Amino acid sequence: MAMVMLCVLLGSQVSHAQNFKKNATAGFTFLEVPATARTAALGESSLALSDENSSAVFSNPAALGFSSQTHSLSVSYAPWFAEIKNFTSSYALKTSYGVFGVGLVVFDYGSIPRSVVVQGQKVYEVIGTFDAKSVACGITYSKMLTERFSFGAAVKYVQETIDTYRASNVLFDGGVLYYTGLGSFRIAASIQNFGVNSKFINDEFKMPSVFKLGAAVEVTGAKDADDRITVLAEALHPNDATEKVNVGLEYSWRSRVSLRAGYKFFSDEETYSVGLGFDPQLSVPFILDVAYSNYGRLGKISRLTLQFGLN
Repeated sequence: MAMVMLCVLLGSQVSHAQNFKKNATAGFTFLEVPATARTAALGESSLALSDENSSAVFSNPAALGFSSQTHSLSVSYAPWFAEIKNFTSSYALKTSYGVFGVGLVVFDYGSIPRSVVVQGQKVYEVIGTFDAKSVACGITYSKMLTERFSFGAAVKYVQETIDTYRASNVLFDGGVLYYTGLGSFRIAASIQNFGVNSKFINDEFKMPSVFKLGAAVEVTGAKDADDRITVLAEALHPNDATEKVNVGLEYSWRSRVSLRAGYKFFSDEETYSVGLGFDPQLSVPFILDVAYSNYGRLGKISRLTLQFGLN
């Protein structure tokens, strides 16, 4: 509980120490996009989930400590807006010293026409193309201090490139996850994307830091039951937008099929999301997750995640 209060205090200090106008003032905003289909389907309210294995490196580093598999791997893909391709991947190794994980996020914006003004005319001539890409790669460490409490921390390198120009930085994540003992009720807190300002050419910008508080509980069945219904909620305090609240619901049937839904409150365009998870219960753990998210006037986004493991 003391660690949770410490995260609350740090989050408050972060928000007060950065005196900027909030709306759309941060860079590296690709870090705010959900990395897995399960998180997307739950309305991004996955902070207090403790059974994500390697995928936890994207949502809450503390949840990585609850990993049940010695080796776990996940890969995800989503066709983002404007023909942008989004790839993510994670791997985790569980040891007697804790759980170590690595994560990779890639946004490929494809080839963009390069144009110049035709001399003496008010028209443009295409003379070739240039590429743009965003990448984040990080290392995470998490450990359970007790059977009910875990902490985690991560450091990641982020970079965005457009043609020959680039911006980069080193960012930090930290989180805690605690089972309260009231049934399966657990609470979680996390600070993500914390770092100093960066610069693109001559323009300085801040990082998309966000402080999160989350909770989850099984309203029917235990947390490890084959049949269960889990309710999740998450409050966000970003430094580049107004506060938001996300909620999610997950129904697991015989640990083979999971139905998911989520909703985002106080977002500009994002609203509902739905998804499906399928676990065929093979000798080698394998899970397929899909999600469908509504972004209002921007359109709909589908996401696919494959998870593998070795016990």
